[in-house]
Amino acid sequence: MIITFRITFNLCNRSRKLLAMSMATRPGSDMSAFREQYLSARHVIILTGAGVSAESGIPTFRGAGGYWRRWQAPELASPTAFESNPSLVWEFYHYRREVVLKAEPNKAHKGIAEAEQRLKAQQKTLVVITQNIDGLHARAGSQNILELHGNLFKTRCTKCGKVEANFDSPICPALSGRGAPDVDVEDARIPVEDLPRCHGNCGGLLRPHVVWFGESLASDVLASVDSHLENCDLCLVVGTSSVVYPAAMFAPQVAGRGVPVAEFNMETTPATSTFGFHFQGPAGETIPAALSE
Repeated sequence: MIITFRITFNLCNRSRKLLAMSMATRPGSDMSAFREQYLSARHVIILTGAGVSAESGIPTFRGAGGYWRRWQAPELASPTAFESNPSLVWEFYHYRREVVLKAEPNKAHKGIAEAEQRLKAQQKTLVVITQNIDGLHARAGSQNILELHGNLFKTRCTKCGKVEANFDSPICPALSGRGAPDVDVEDARIPVEDLPRCHGNCGGLLRPHVVWFGESLASDVLASVDSHLENCDLCLVVGTSSVVYPAAMFAPQVAGRGVPVAEFNMETTPATSTFGFHFQGPAGETIPAALSE
């Protein structure tokens, strides 16, 4: 948590300067100018959000249509919800796992992964810092990934704490055919003993290894993020609304120390005016063009 507080402190100290900058300038959309910055950069960070995976058909569970049955994600993605109704929460995550397993990385995922390999061959660094939990960056071939909110395909035992990768489909027999998102579907009410269990000796109840509302981000992940924020010389913000904290603070922190920041999004965000570049449109179209050889 020290890292989170430090990032917040740095952002607050710079907020007046950033506001003054935003009033004086507007972000550019000159791809050639961005490409000059990209080709000269040696340490690139790419912050990604739900908009990247939406192009692969992954629901965002945000906004007016962001419901699963009668619930929005914050009502199910919490320790309290899991404690009171683990069957319902596991139905929700089983549905999400099955959707992702059927999806494929899109051109934005692939463009980022290919750029990482090209920069690596040039003794340069590209790191993906993602809010997404779907694992599509890894499936596209990215290797340097920091997952802020965990991963759908990892589980954590509530008894012994063991974390394991798990791509089983279904994750347990009782969830087979369950999890349909329609509002009129009845809850499965699966007995807790039939929900996913630890494969070790303890046999404890498993939970998704993701960060739920009300939980802190992993300190080791934040430490790595902080290091890259301090050392990068180019930052891309791709498919994120820039309203989910602490990730919403990262790019303004980088911009505040004079590092070029480029936003790739379907629309402007509350942070757009603080960045040097803004490219509007599907990431599957803009990212491959921006990161090509």
